[in-house]
Amino acid sequence: MGERVDRMTEVREFKLPDLGEGLTEAEIVRWLVEVGDAVAVDQPVVEVETAKAQVEVPCPHGGVITARFGEEGQEIPVGSVLVTVASEAASGSGGTAPAEPETSGNVLVGYGTGAPTRRRRRVRPAALTGAPASAPAANRPAPAAPPARVDGVRRPSPGPAAPAAAPRTGRVAVISPLVRRLARERGIDLHTLSGSGPDGLVLRADVERAGRAPAPAAPSAPTATPTAGRTDAVRGERIPLKGITGAMAHKLSTSRREIPDATCWVDADATELLAARRAMGEPKVSLLALLARVCTAALARYPQLNATVDTHAGEIVRLPGVHLGFAAQTPRGLLVPVVRDAHTRSPWQLTQEMSRLTEAARTGGLPPSDLTGGTFTLNNYGVFGVDGSTPIINHPEAAMLGVGRIIEKPWAHQGQLALRHVVQLSLTFDHRVCDGGTAGGFLRYVADCVEQPAVLLRDL
Repeated sequence: MGERVDRMTEVREFKLPDLGEGLTEAEIVRWLVEVGDAVAVDQPVVEVETAKAQVEVPCPHGGVITARFGEEGQEIPVGSVLVTVASEAASGSGGTAPAEPETSGNVLVGYGTGAPTRRRRRVRPAALTGAPASAPAANRPAPAAPPARVDGVRRPSPGPAAPAAAPRTGRVAVISPLVRRLARERGIDLHTLSGSGPDGLVLRADVERAGRAPAPAAPSAPTATPTAGRTDAVRGERIPLKGITGAMAHKLSTSRREIPDATCWVDADATELLAARRAMGEPKVSLLALLARVCTAALARYPQLNATVDTHAGEIVRLPGVHLGFAAQTPRGLLVPVVRDAHTRSPWQLTQEMSRLTEAARTGGLPPSDLTGGTFTLNNYGVFGVDGSTPIINHPEAAMLGVGRIIEKPWAHQGQLALRHVVQLSLTFDHRVCDGGTAGGFLRYVADCVEQPAVLLRDL
């Protein structure tokens, strides 16, 4: 008689992984699976939005979804359980350990999935079809009592106990510095909040709820009746600063607060640059890619602007390579995709990479790695019909070049007045990394390349 083989079901938890760049939470945008669905290894199960990007998160375990945790629109911290997945494992009658369920390797940045999870529970295969239709919106703390048995099958307890209120003294259960800053700005004592996250963790939504709660009534005293205008202002539409919009607002505020910036600008005759682009033939090289190539050549001459300031160490850090960010307007707001090692790419290669990144940004498919790590930013606000601007530096970079619209203007050319295609270029720079002479030299070199593209040949 052959050896008897038992089929056991092993349930694994898949937690929200670290999506990179120190992100501590994400918002559930859309569930891609239902309870009871069979999933393959590395199949996306949920779409989330972080402060960096909107991404589909793949599950490293194969099997059947037994529970989901969190609702669409809810923010959850990194490390919270997203789904539980049941898969069968065989063990022989000789008492050998069950085989490990199928898992993948490294799925996302900073998240390894090869190691088995510590917390497991076993159910019979029949229990898969009887899994709960949904799970609590907040991720589970440890249950207060052991799970009940139904029809001889051990099942999870129906739901978690209500999270206990955070103590009024001592350390508050908060892992996100953004939550602490938001509470500070709104004058909210975190000790007074009951966190809705796992183990009473205080989330951004808890602080926002507390900020919207009505203030306690003041002592009775004569008060003026509010005017209609003030009432309308209080009741006006409120748009949460969260996700990418909130991250951009935070970055711009940090830039204005920390960087002593200055701006210089110049008008340049772009007629010859447009002629050179036409002479390159088909397929067309984009004008933005040509300007990007000019920027990388200018940064090779003026490396002071390809830098960042380490305020903690009190040092200027000059960076060896140019990772060029460029502003892209998308349905989800302003994004700044980054072209890696832009200084090593030709204008045609830059055109292709910028097109790929722009399309991915508009469809929400950019991973965080393509939105971070820039060393210099190019901002073409001319596409909005704007002549000039004073850009805000993309913190923690040291400079940004702005490009206005190219428009025909009367221009002195070769001793005569003629209609020429003129563009305004503006450079905003961190005055800590260089003085006005360096910034002016950089901008003048860019303008010279725009007016006489042959100047660029000396540096290619």
